[in-house]
Amino acid sequence: MIVDFEKCGGLVPAIVQDAETRQVLMLGYMNQEALEKTQATGLVTFFSRSRNCLWTKGETSGNYLHLVSIQNDCDNDTLLVRVHPDGPTCHKGTDTCWGEKNEAPTNSNPLLFLSELQDFIEKRHREMPEGSYTTSLFKDGLNRMAQKVGEEALELVIEACNGTNERMIYEGSDMLYHLIVLLTSKGLRIEDLAAELVTRHDPSWHKH
Repeated sequence: MIVDFEKCGGLVPAIVQDAETRQVLMLGYMNQEALEKTQATGLVTFFSRSRNCLWTKGETSGNYLHLVSIQNDCDNDTLLVRVHPDGPTCHKGTDTCWGEKNEAPTNSNPLLFLSELQDFIEKRHREMPEGSYTTSLFKDGLNRMAQKVGEEALELVIEACNGTNERMIYEGSDMLYHLIVLLTSKGLRIEDLAAELVTRHDPSWHKH
C-alpha cells in the first residue's frame, strides 16, 4: 500500500469505521510511523497534532480500536481504517465523535457480514497467528484449500438430498467459509463473485 504522506505535509486523514456496524466512529491523522505501528500492533495509533507525538487510541481509557483492515483511497492520501472498538470511541464517552449510537441499521443485511468475514480472514493471512485454524489452512497450501472446498460441497449435497435444512445450512456455511479462504489465497474477494453474478444478470450476457 502506497500512501502519499508528502501531499499534506507528512500526515493523512484516517477515517475510522466499525467493521461490523459500518458506523463512522472518528477521524484522526496518521504519519508513516503511526501507520506502521498500527499495522505492527493491531491497535490503531494516530499522530497527535496538538501534542506532536504518536498516541495509541485507548492507551489511557482502555477503549482501544482493534484493527481489522486498512484501505487507501483513489488518490493515496486518505485511509479507511476498519476496527472492532472496545467501548465508546469519543473522549466525551459517546460511541462516536458525532454523538451517535454505534449500532447496525435496523435493515442491516446479513450478507454484508461476508465482506467483514473476509476482512478477518485476510488479517489472519497477513499475521498467521499460531493456533488458528485459518492459519493452518493457509500453511497447508492451495491444493489442500481447494480440496476442503470440494469436501464441504459434497457434504452440503449429502445434507440437501438426505438430511435436514438445519444441517444443510451448517454444511453450506462450512463450504462458504472455506471458499472465502481459497479466494483470499488467490488475492480475490467474495465481492468478485458477486460482481460476476451481477454481470450475468444482464439480459445481454452470454456464457463464455
